[in-house]
Amino acid sequence: MTPISTILAARAALAAVALGTLAASSQAGATSLAVKMACASDYYAHCSKHSPDSPGVRQCMRSVGRNLSKGCINALVAAGEVSKSVVEKKVAAK
Repeated sequence: MTPISTILAARAALAAVALGTLAASSQAGATSLAVKMACASDYYAHCSKHSPDSPGVRQCMRSVGRNLSKGCINALVAAGEVSKSVVEKKVAAK
């Protein structure tokens, strides 16, 4: 094998692994990148003692729900992590 074909084969293998990992994580119900980006400051402010994709962080974010940023809440609604009606009820209960 020539050096260039070795590099191309390695890149193809890495791409296959990356795509497989991405597919597996999305099928496993992992938090979307959009939610992670929108909720990063909320995560660090309230729930950073938990692993980002753990059940603990989900519980923590729910427990501080009223204190989450509007951008985070909107991303969670868009991703289907929480329904808009639940958000509206929590806002009305303030």
